[in-house]
Amino acid sequence: MAANKKLLVLAGDGIGPEVMRETGRVLEWLGRRRAIRFDIEEGLVGGCAIDAEGTPCSDATLARARTADAVLFGSVGGPKWDSLPFEQRPELGILRLRKELGLFANLRPAVVFDALAEASALKTDIVRGVDIMVVRETTSGVYFGEPRGITKDAAGKRHGLDSQVYSEDEIARVARVAFDLARKRRNKVTSVEKANVMQTGRLWRAVVGEVHKAEFADVELENMYADNCAMQLCSRPKQFDVILGDNLFGDILSDLAAALTGSLGMLPSATLGAIDPLTGKRHALYEPIHGSAPDIAGKGVANPSAQILSFAMLLRWSFGLEEEAKLIERAVENVLTGGLRTADIMQAGRARVGTSVMGEAIVRELDKLGG
Repeated sequence: MAANKKLLVLAGDGIGPEVMRETGRVLEWLGRRRAIRFDIEEGLVGGCAIDAEGTPCSDATLARARTADAVLFGSVGGPKWDSLPFEQRPELGILRLRKELGLFANLRPAVVFDALAEASALKTDIVRGVDIMVVRETTSGVYFGEPRGITKDAAGKRHGLDSQVYSEDEIARVARVAFDLARKRRNKVTSVEKANVMQTGRLWRAVVGEVHKAEFADVELENMYADNCAMQLCSRPKQFDVILGDNLFGDILSDLAAALTGSLGMLPSATLGAIDPLTGKRHALYEPIHGSAPDIAGKGVANPSAQILSFAMLLRWSFGLEEEAKLIERAVENVLTGGLRTADIMQAGRARVGTSVMGEAIVRELDKLGG
């Protein structure tokens, strides 16, 4: 691979820098054992960016993200910044990156490793073998819709307003991502909404159906209300292959799917933009879904697996390095099978380790697998 592949690393707040350091070990391994190297830039985002630059995502950081081939993101937020006005919150850093880079499709795999099946809150026979991909729209919907805000009526009573807004083009483009993914998996898409009570839900169901009929008739399509999907995820999760949802329902259902696996600390994600028809490139950002976990930040106990698995997704989706992505995923699974556990996935009879030891173990396993 050419050495001029640009990677922007935004470790962020909380446990972000800790788990990103372990991912750096995997980057070093790729250079040492596979001669795969990146031009790496580092930047600030979230609370640390507010402290240093006065904004959760500066124009300079955004500019670097535009020129990068991929962005590897950690986490943002923490109690230090909880009292800031809404428009200055650390979380707006990731929202700005998604919006400005056109990152409209969030891919969240929820895979239950055999070694962790017993760590799930659900019965082992229900979750063993679960392999779900949640595709969430991320640049529109209620998180971005206007008008929004808090106002007072004539009597001085407060009213909150958030607008759920979708265009048919926004729905169609994320639907195509879901259907295309399903073709590479088990060929089934479950599209979720609330078409029974929401106008955007009615439009969502109609547009997804139109895209299916015109372009993906070979893929099985199932429509399901979002609340029913939540219940089905807890009772029969293995029926699902790809779940497609809007920004709000996709956010909620992907966290619920994550709970099936036993720990948010195990789950990566990718957020993708459109493919440029001229260059074949796309903007993309990769991040773990566990958040900044400020309660354990700085203690050296965070699980780096989700950040490392997010990097594996980066190799696959941005650089086409499928072999290396699978090696990393297999290394993580083998370490778990061998019995090592961070605190979030600890089980009786297993060896509890910290962040750095888990990272070291994954790299040692890569040495074994990589020859």
